[in-house]
Amino acid sequence: MPVTIRDVARASGVHISTVSRTFSAPHLVNPETRVRVLACAEDLGYRPNRAARALITGRTYNIGLIIADIANPFFPPLIKAAESQARHRDYHVFVADSNEDPTAEEELVHALAKQVDGVLLCSPRMSNSLIEQLSRDVPLVVVNRQVTGLPCVLMDVGHGARSAVEHLIGLGHRRIALLGGPRSSWTNREMRRAAATAVRSGGGELTVLGPNAPTETGGSAVAEQVRRSGVTAVLAYNDLMAIGLIEGLDAVGVRVPQEVSVVGVDDIALSRLTRPKLTTVATPTGAAGRTAVDMLLQQDIESPRGARGPTAGTAVGVRRTTAQVMLQTDLVIRDSTGPGPHARPVRPLAAPHGTYRTIRAYRSFLGWGCGY
Repeated sequence: MPVTIRDVARASGVHISTVSRTFSAPHLVNPETRVRVLACAEDLGYRPNRAARALITGRTYNIGLIIADIANPFFPPLIKAAESQARHRDYHVFVADSNEDPTAEEELVHALAKQVDGVLLCSPRMSNSLIEQLSRDVPLVVVNRQVTGLPCVLMDVGHGARSAVEHLIGLGHRRIALLGGPRSSWTNREMRRAAATAVRSGGGELTVLGPNAPTETGGSAVAEQVRRSGVTAVLAYNDLMAIGLIEGLDAVGVRVPQEVSVVGVDDIALSRLTRPKLTTVATPTGAAGRTAVDMLLQQDIESPRGARGPTAGTAVGVRRTTAQVMLQTDLVIRDSTGPGPHARPVRPLAAPHGTYRTIRAYRSFLGWGCGY
């Protein structure tokens, strides 16, 4: 005979309504009581009926996750972390790929809005105004994009770009190229701004090449342009482009790092497998996925779906957040960067092989942190 909610209530010594709230609105239950109820449910093998809960609460217990390109190795760690965190909170995740198309992104948000309790937008290509408009129809958390007035999880690519440029200048490079990504990318704009400032401070010259497709092909396609430009170092929009650039430079007879140093961004698994191993700015994708799920579940996803819409901000019980969390990045020094033409005659002490950790505190929100 199946275990019922009454069995769990009897075993844990609480009312049936408390058991119901433990599974439907755990934030309303005393932590000690919640732990006891969940432990009894686990011991008895009780599993709540999701369909019944949806009828009672008006929620689906599903989250939409829209990403720019599922083939990009940057995204799978973020997806896995978000799914794991959602599962821990008894939510399921629907993943959708927009293929770097802003029109497809908008269509996906509309398609998912009635099937999920909220949407995570990862590296969106839509305009900020459109994202703000869509947020009136379904709770949104934006990852890797800053949108004023909406909750965002950001990775400090600006600081990472500065660290990368300072590393290259310290090696004696003065003519540096930035291999740009998509024009509509927030990351691309942040990197360009930070790199330009760092190059000026170091007495160098920045050449911007792009926008480009954020793929290996996009990187290899500009190898000849890099060779003709006369730069001695390149900071690429992401690791895929950096790896493609290294392949393209090799094809036109340019050695890395002997003639041109290359730095990527993301620290995907391939960056450790290339030859030379890629110097890169590591981004905390796993932490971003977990933080985005928690942030989404702390806004009006915790309230009845009927309370949404243009007046949701004033509805009783509805909680929206506009918090923006910035996660730190790390410069990982490997073999694709070497001395430039302005290197000091006396070789400085080598940086340790591995991670140069930026020292930066990131903001917390609603009284909790998001370490990784």
